[in-house]
Amino acid sequence: MESLYFLIPIAMVFVVLAIKLFFWAVNTGQYDDLETEGRRILFEDDAQKQPIADVDREK
Repeated sequence: MESLYFLIPIAMVFVVLAIKLFFWAVNTGQYDDLETEGRRILFEDDAQKQPIADVDREK
């Protein structure tokens, strides 16, 4: 029972920190553009991903 007096305030602090972190992320624009990163990964040019040594061999 005594451990609850310690664990409940710690849990409440974690909840408050999580809520503040969420609102900070929303207010700073972290969730404004959800489409670009997914499309960039799928449709990025393969030539940009090749190591420099591979590009030199093609010439």
